[in-house]
Amino acid sequence: MISFTSFGLLGLLTLSIPVGIVLFLLAFGIDTFFSPFPLMRGLGQVVWSSSNSATLIAIPLFVLLGEILVRSGVARRTYAALEKWVAWMPGGLIHANIATSTMFSATSGSSVATAATVATVAMPQAQELGYNQKLFSGAIAAGGTLGIMIPPSINLIVYGFLTESSIPQLFLAGLVPGLLLAVLFMVTTIILCVLWPSLGGPRRASTVSEKLAGLADLLPIFGLFAAIVGSIYAGWATPTEAATVGVAIALLIAAHQKALTWAMLSDALRGSVKTSSMIMLVVIGAYVLNFALTAAGVSRALQDLLGSLGLGPLETLLVIILIYIILGFFIETLSLMVATIPIVVPIIVELGYDKIWFGILMIILVEMALITPPVGLNLYVVQAARKSGSFSDVMLGCIPYALAMLAMVGLLILMPQLALFLPSTL
Repeated sequence: MISFTSFGLLGLLTLSIPVGIVLFLLAFGIDTFFSPFPLMRGLGQVVWSSSNSATLIAIPLFVLLGEILVRSGVARRTYAALEKWVAWMPGGLIHANIATSTMFSATSGSSVATAATVATVAMPQAQELGYNQKLFSGAIAAGGTLGIMIPPSINLIVYGFLTESSIPQLFLAGLVPGLLLAVLFMVTTIILCVLWPSLGGPRRASTVSEKLAGLADLLPIFGLFAAIVGSIYAGWATPTEAATVGVAIALLIAAHQKALTWAMLSDALRGSVKTSSMIMLVVIGAYVLNFALTAAGVSRALQDLLGSLGLGPLETLLVIILIYIILGFFIETLSLMVATIPIVVPIIVELGYDKIWFGILMIILVEMALITPPVGLNLYVVQAARKSGSFSDVMLGCIPYALAMLAMVGLLILMPQLALFLPSTL
């Protein structure tokens, strides 16, 4: 049954069948070949119960929020402002890529949207100023992964929904590791550019007055982040209500910057519908697969298999991490999450680990899947923005940042309080 689920998932994805459909097909297969009961007779109830949740309304709202910010030009102003603050360090504008990704991640909730936005703004400058294309592109792709870690995060909402975890606690748990990962990316850049100066580019030292003037372009992002995250943690709004407030503020920002037009709003709504439809199909398919796996006993079979290996909790966790790294080469991020959560999370809880903590650990491993070939979406997004050069340049440029992610995984294992401190205090 485990082999059927694993090889079936990989085989169907190899055929380029949409992920949501793959999850339904696997559920039908488990019902047909392994379940003594006709599970699919309850399909209608399972689909309804999985989609009838106010929590899920937050997903299209956060997608729309990101679409409005992308199309209103906020990212370009943010990049220019952050450039004045961080471009003096070894690596120059590479740090602006990471800093802008961090700021944009705090509002968009999507890694691909973050990478696409920063790549569109930054790549022309890289080519003009003579930056090393490998490291510059790799920094954008890696920085974009922060979009699913730093709250608000669509992937954390999905994880919380599927594991029945507190989404506000997940948002809090992801804040410190997300910011620390951004710092690790910048430290990695500094080390590389000090050892090999040719990897960087011209460093720009701005005056204090220029830095202060640039803050005006950062205030909308800070205000938006404070309104969304602050209202959740103050208990004034649920994540869904906070997302609604965020969309309203984003519209005000776009109107203030004279970017709010019917054409822009139409494009943002159309993009939101497409993305949200894809996400919801995957989420509902994951819920149906979860139902089939639980009823057929796959989770228990996998627990028994791991138990028969005679491994301790830490060794079992390391095996699971290795499985995620390998699967990340072949499976897209959201698909990787929803296909494995029903199987893996019960095992993690059985081992005595906190599922909030594991959610953050899983997000980092899923982030790696965004920058590892052949399926890493951020690689393709950045390459498309480059419009020239070899795809292998982007892949090679991501290697140092993938190693930084592995270091972050090690830190979380050694110091779980990095993720659990804030949720336990608020």
